[in-house]
Amino acid sequence: MADSSTQSIIIGASPERVAAIICDFARYPEWAEAIRRVEVVEEYEDGYASQVRFTMDAGVLVDEYVLAYEYAEDLTRVEWHLVGPSKMQRSQRGSYDLVGNPDGTTTVTYTLEVELSVGMLGMFRRKAEKMIMDTALRELKRRVEEAGAAR
Repeated sequence: MADSSTQSIIIGASPERVAAIICDFARYPEWAEAIRRVEVVEEYEDGYASQVRFTMDAGVLVDEYVLAYEYAEDLTRVEWHLVGPSKMQRSQRGSYDLVGNPDGTTTVTYTLEVELSVGMLGMFRRKAEKMIMDTALRELKRRVEEAGAAR
């Protein structure tokens, strides 16, 4: 059974700007260090990705998998789950929740639940999850804030 982990970060941009970066899957290899390739497999009628294939290389963890995405109408929540074959994962569920703050920043809460196909001691799995989440949030923050500064 998979355990769920949650972390939050404050990003110096509006929820709309953060959501735009999160939903721009084709550009993930430009800023998400472990993501080598991304292919939008299917889209909804509104143009948002419904299924996305990722190729990941995080050193010890190398995998290719397909995630199915769903979005809140106002894009304050983006959630996904594993639907495609994966060598390393039995399941994956995750979400980004975006909350606008009065000062114009956004609190992003990242929740991730992964069940690996390979055995890993709980202590090491939790450390790996923390590292993955820390990196993902830090890279997202850097991308959003750099993109905002370039405007």
